[in-house]
Amino acid sequence: MTSDAIETATGTPAPATAGDPAAADRYAWLEDVEGDDALGWVRERNAETDGSLAASDDFAATKAGILGVLDSTDKIPEVAKVGEHYYNFWRDADQERGIWRRTTLDSYRSDDPEWEVVLDVDALNETEGENWVWHGASVLRTGPLAFRRAIVDLSRGGADADVSREFDLGALAFVDGGFHRPEAKGGISWIDEDTLFVFTDFGPGTMTPSGYPRLAKRWRRGQDLADAELVYEGASEDMYIAAFHDRTPGFERDWVSRTIAFYDDELYLLGADGELTKVDVPNSAMAGVKREWLLVELREDWTLEGGDAVGPTFDAGSLLAIRFEDFLSGSRAFEVLVEPTPTTALVGATWTASHLVVNVLDDVKNRLEVLTPPSAASGAGGTWARTPFTAAPDFGTVEVSAVDDDELDQVWMVATDYLTPTTLSLVEIGPDGASRAEQLKHQPTFFDPDGRVIEQHFAASDDGTRVPYFVVRPADLAFDGTAPTLLYGYGGFEISLTPAYSGTLGRSWISRGGVYVVANIRGGGEYGPTWHQAALKEKRHKAYQDFAAVARDLVARGITSPARLGIQGGSNGGLLTGNMLTQYPELFGAVVVQVPLLDMKRYSHLLAGASWMAEYGDPDDDEQWAFLRTFSPYHLFDAERTYPPVLFTTSTRDDRVHPGHARKMAALMLAAGKDVTYWENVEGGHGGAATNAQAAHMAALAYRFLWERLA
Repeated sequence: MTSDAIETATGTPAPATAGDPAAADRYAWLEDVEGDDALGWVRERNAETDGSLAASDDFAATKAGILGVLDSTDKIPEVAKVGEHYYNFWRDADQERGIWRRTTLDSYRSDDPEWEVVLDVDALNETEGENWVWHGASVLRTGPLAFRRAIVDLSRGGADADVSREFDLGALAFVDGGFHRPEAKGGISWIDEDTLFVFTDFGPGTMTPSGYPRLAKRWRRGQDLADAELVYEGASEDMYIAAFHDRTPGFERDWVSRTIAFYDDELYLLGADGELTKVDVPNSAMAGVKREWLLVELREDWTLEGGDAVGPTFDAGSLLAIRFEDFLSGSRAFEVLVEPTPTTALVGATWTASHLVVNVLDDVKNRLEVLTPPSAASGAGGTWARTPFTAAPDFGTVEVSAVDDDELDQVWMVATDYLTPTTLSLVEIGPDGASRAEQLKHQPTFFDPDGRVIEQHFAASDDGTRVPYFVVRPADLAFDGTAPTLLYGYGGFEISLTPAYSGTLGRSWISRGGVYVVANIRGGGEYGPTWHQAALKEKRHKAYQDFAAVARDLVARGITSPARLGIQGGSNGGLLTGNMLTQYPELFGAVVVQVPLLDMKRYSHLLAGASWMAEYGDPDDDEQWAFLRTFSPYHLFDAERTYPPVLFTTSTRDDRVHPGHARKMAALMLAAGKDVTYWENVEGGHGGAATNAQAAHMAALAYRFLWERLA
């Protein structure tokens, strides 16, 4: 923040600075995550919020309703096939931190499956005096100990940094003297029962500026981690280095992944002699090899060149396929599996044992297709067969994932929309590509959808761009501008927002007469990489113009009015709502800003912030800071301007987006006498909460805040 801005906001001269932005920042002390003064300030703000927003009967009822959804024993237990078992991680009222459990497919098909508890995290915490949060597990799938050993990842308080510990799936206990990766950001990949790839903090100089691993090693059983064999060392300015083993039978391979920055990746085949062979595709592309096939998803146009010849140009957003051995031999005879149109974007490609299921959005509606690769006998000239994925419903969000991509032609299919409870089906894909669905589970109906409708509209942004958005509203809406309306958005990192059922949202907002709106603004992935790139760096304002255009369109349609329109967003969406607060305050009656980025001068120096410079820009470069400051809410704040009421929430244990962003912005606005509510959870990581009870508390705060300000 500039010295002039601090003096204007606080009436107190700013301290002298010698080029350090933090030195000129009156509230830099709040960046000391667990400092006594900073935590004292947090406790005071939390006490104020508990004494006001959280003190009402309505808050208690809202929280209880949300917790009833989160703790429901009738939710769909999502499973992953591991050998003959189907594993699930589960939380409810009795298992606050959760249990890792398993069953059989026959039992899972029943209304009341029989579960065997593999690991009880609450009991583990009690035994070890810790506050572990489940981060997942990786099971060994080959060799004499196949399906009998796992690496379990556990995080203290929900932070991104975690530990990895070897677990015996037969004895249901951690392996005494087994593999143990100390707490750090990073991970592992099984090679065999006695060997792992490990990428983690190996000591000073081994982590990137973003706080992620810079080295990948091969770690053998009984070996000190420090003595593990180095397989790859990234450059000092890289973002993330990893190594992994592909255990596909008959196609076992080792790989090194080098992430230089977001949208700038290199993939290397690691030979037995340690030699690295780069998969020579554009760094902006996403490349993956499964069995004999290389798939390449393009983020930018790619023109093939060789010698004096110029080959075809493939469009950004295309999915290409070629036999991997042919590619390594120099062939570039790609087949285009998916080609984008102005209204479509590839959002997923899922392998089964014999097929590839591609998932495409068309004006933010899913369309799936089964592609069957040519057999080895057909040679390079064979083409992929195409079959419609008829098992999918006509409307709503549809996602698929492989049950076992080595052995089965089955996928899990999850279907949902804003008013229809989520269903889980097991889909069998035949040799001809035809799909047949068996519905296994359905989520309970947590609120009454009768009398509500879902619509899709399009708003015109400042430059004329057509911006889609979904509306969930009462069918008998008066269109007189009086409806309390909640507008949600994200607009970053090529992430698409599609319709999804939420019992929490339904109970707390929709069933009480509120209108819910989701804006599919630029920066997301709804129309592929070009939609995302349209709001990168100096073009970031396009995303905010899109969101403002949706807000104005809602008012123009008579759905709501500025005084009745609230907005909500988290992480990059918190940066979005922070900019709506500071740049478009006249459009909104209340603003919820969750785990946000807000100080864009300091963001790249805080935790993982350096990894996002490909998205936002480098604030230490004067030319880039010139545009970054135009969407830095902390620097756009004007003490003389009128702002709508705002709620900031974050987590002390968020080691991805620094809690200092929310703390400093709240302190700055409070000092200027603005209507600010603040809440910081002591656990939870970037998700904001480590337990269902914590999640219910934070969600209830947001809904109570919105109803008080908008109704």
